[in-house]
Amino acid sequence: MTGSVAQTEEFAALSASPTEVAALAAEVRRFIEGEVEPRSRWIEENDSVPAELLAMARGMGLFGLTIPEAYGGIGLDLAGKCAIEQELGRSNYGFATIIANHTGISTRGIVDLGSEEQKRRYLPRMAAGEAIGCFALTEPQAGSDPAAMRTTAVRRGDRWILDGEKIYITNAPMADVFTVMAVTDRSAGARGISAFIVERGFPGFRVAQKLDKMGWRGSPTGELVFDDVRVPAANLVGVENAGVGIMMSGLDIERVIGAFYALGLAQRALDLAVDYAGARRQFGRPIGDFQMVQAMLADMYTDVETIRALTYQLGREIAHLDNAAGGRGAVHKRSAAAVLHAGRACMRVLDAAVQIHGGMGFMSESEVNRLYRSGKVMEIGAGTNQVRQIIIAGELLKGAAG
Repeated sequence: MTGSVAQTEEFAALSASPTEVAALAAEVRRFIEGEVEPRSRWIEENDSVPAELLAMARGMGLFGLTIPEAYGGIGLDLAGKCAIEQELGRSNYGFATIIANHTGISTRGIVDLGSEEQKRRYLPRMAAGEAIGCFALTEPQAGSDPAAMRTTAVRRGDRWILDGEKIYITNAPMADVFTVMAVTDRSAGARGISAFIVERGFPGFRVAQKLDKMGWRGSPTGELVFDDVRVPAANLVGVENAGVGIMMSGLDIERVIGAFYALGLAQRALDLAVDYAGARRQFGRPIGDFQMVQAMLADMYTDVETIRALTYQLGREIAHLDNAAGGRGAVHKRSAAAVLHAGRACMRVLDAAVQIHGGMGFMSESEVNRLYRSGKVMEIGAGTNQVRQIIIAGELLKGAAG
């Protein structure tokens, strides 16, 4: 893993605080290896992260990675966040996703566009991990097509009244602060959507159920229901009907960060496959001596490095991205391309890793099996592969038409 560590540090050097980010990455790596991985099987079997592990993460400040120091966080820039995300991607995916979602799209809207009152009210508790964040967009009939959204928000005096439901929402069962997208002007289509901060405990708001997933165990995913929920007018994030900009710009960044996660996942699978190929013996020899196994390892390495090359390049491009620059143009196209390639290549690596492990790879108790089942979400989350292709082609054709 020495090479991959050096490469993480190389990317950390692109941040505004390279020494601090490299030191934090090393601390996260030790935490993962010493505390998270030994609990991975328990997390898998119980679909939950132990309270003591979350307490350790709070103590390390991991819940405040991207929250400014003025509000109690560490204040990492995007380059630093990407470097840490790569380290988390090598860990238990359930634990990593709780942190990644909270410090990413679930806090980004408040950090970038929230009012000063909103920041002071929510960010200190979120930085301390006392209040877990959640971003609620997807609905049973809407996700990548925001114009189909049915959850509504109607202004009545000093309140907004929210009605509707959300599905497949990461962190929902454990979250305390929800950034919720809702339609405020039906006639404007996708440009009539606004973002609101909803707190657990608001009357009429509930987590209807925790969903059971084939992978990504330990990362809680749920369904939300809004029944005449009264939200203070002060909880509107940004300006009315500007939610789609918050959503699309945030998703572009999350796609690139997701590619870093896929890189860590693929690197971990390659490391496991190399170790197993050297230890497993057949016909009196390590299976790594056989050319067919060597060919698989070579292809896996090539996929990992191509993920790294494209992902690092996009990481550089978004490192100083303006809040309103996402959701269109080159970054929209290239972020979709980064995660499209990362998801596909990661699944090729994971498939080969299971194949090299043979029968052991098919056992649910093995780490490589857990990685395989969780890797599939890299081709689904933040827009499926097909949605990513639509984005890329759409931007290419706009350029041709121009």
